[in-house]
Amino acid sequence: MIARYTLPAMGAIWSDAGRYGRWLRVEIEVCRELARRGRIPAPALRTIEKRAGFSIKRIEFHETKLQHDVLAFIASVRERVGPAARFIHMGLTSYDVVDTALALAMRDASLLISGALKDYSGRLERLAVRHAATVVAGRTHGVHAEPTSLGLKFLLHHAEAERNVIRLERAREAVSYGKISGAVGNYAHVPPSLERRVLSRLGLKAAPVSTQILQRDRHAELLCALAITAGSLEKLALEIRNQQRTEIGELEEPFGKGQRGSSAMPHKRNPVLCERVCGLARIVRGYASAGLENMALWHERDLTNSSAERVAIPDAMITVDYMLHLMNRVLDGLVVNVKRMRENLEKSGGLIYSQRVMLALVRAGMTREKAYTIVQGHAMRAFSEGRFFRGELEGNPAVSRLMKPGDLADCFDPYYYLRHVPVVYRRFGRKVGLPRPDRTGK
Repeated sequence: MIARYTLPAMGAIWSDAGRYGRWLRVEIEVCRELARRGRIPAPALRTIEKRAGFSIKRIEFHETKLQHDVLAFIASVRERVGPAARFIHMGLTSYDVVDTALALAMRDASLLISGALKDYSGRLERLAVRHAATVVAGRTHGVHAEPTSLGLKFLLHHAEAERNVIRLERAREAVSYGKISGAVGNYAHVPPSLERRVLSRLGLKAAPVSTQILQRDRHAELLCALAITAGSLEKLALEIRNQQRTEIGELEEPFGKGQRGSSAMPHKRNPVLCERVCGLARIVRGYASAGLENMALWHERDLTNSSAERVAIPDAMITVDYMLHLMNRVLDGLVVNVKRMRENLEKSGGLIYSQRVMLALVRAGMTREKAYTIVQGHAMRAFSEGRFFRGELEGNPAVSRLMKPGDLADCFDPYYYLRHVPVVYRRFGRKVGLPRPDRTGK
C-alpha cells in the first residue's frame, strides 16, 4: 500500500524489517526447542541467539541470485552467525517459517484494527445518545418517508460496528494458527510435539492438519471480515456524503482551517474524506475476492496464492486501518445541522405525515381503501401545486366529519414517531429521554 494510506504502527508490521524479524523469531524458537531436545549443541545455540540478524540489502542481493526469498534470508543470517548457522532451518520447509510468521503479523494487525473499530463504535454510540431526540426526515428510495431519530440512524451503524468487532475477533482466532510440519505436512523431520511447543511460545496454536502451508480458508475468512468492515464504513460515509449535498445540508464532515475544497471554486466544501473511504472500500472487496481464489491449490500446494496474498493481506489490513482512522476523524468533527433537518422535515408541506393521517381516519371508522384514496389524492395535489397538506385535508368534509381539528393537528407531531425509540436504546443498555409530544402540531 502506498505511504499516503499507511499509518505508522500498521506500516511497521508489514514492513520488510517487520517481516524478516518475524521469520528470525520463528527460526530462533525452533533452534531453542531443537537444543532442548539435544539436536543442537548448547554453544551453537548461544552463538545463534547472540549473533542472529539480517541485512535487508544483503537479502535483496542474495535473492537476485537465488530467486528464493527464504533462502536469501537464511544466507544473510548465516553471514552474521558463522558456522553455527548450519543448525538454522534444520528440518523445516520455507512455509513453516513464512506461514507461521504471517500468522503473527495477521494477529497483531488484527488487534490494531480491533482497537480502532471499537473506538469507532464508541463514537457512534455517543452520537446516538446525543441525538436520540433529534428529529430528521427518514428517506426510502431517496424520498421523504416518515420522521425518525438521527440518533437511531447512528445507533444502527453502532450495532453494525459491534458485529464487525465480533467478526474480526473470530477471524483473528482463525488466523492465529501456525504450522511446523515439514514439506508436505507429515512431520517427517520434526515431530508434532516440537511444533506445539514452538507455536505455544509464539502465542499461536498448531493447525490440526496442514500440508506445506496453512489452508487458505483461514486467510479468506480474515479478508472477508475486513471487506465487510470496509463495506460498513462505506455505508456510513455514503450516508454523510448524501446528507452533505447542498440540497440537503444536514450533516457535514469536518472542514479544517486553511483547507481548500477546489482549485477553481473557492466556495467548495467537498466530502473528500467520506469519498476516499467509499473508494478504498472497493479495493478491500477486491482483496477478499483474491483471498477466496487462493483457497484452491494443487495437491499439497502451489505458488498461485503467494503472489496474490503478498499484496492482498497487507494492503487490506493497512487500508481498513486507514479507513477507520478517517471515519473516526469524520465523527470527531461531524457537523450536525439540526435547524436544516427541521426545515427539510417540513419542506414537503406536511406530506411526510400521510400515513398517520390515513391510520387516524381508519381508526375513526373509514375503510382503509377509502382513507388511502382520500389521503393520497390530497397529498398528490398538495405536492404538485405546492400547497400545505394539512390545509388540504381540513377542507375535506369526509375528514372533518371524522376528525376534530386537534386530532388532525396531532397527526403532524414529528415526535410521535420517536415515542418508542427509547425501547431500541434499552436493548443496548442505554437510557435516553425524549421530549413530550407537541400536541399543537407546530
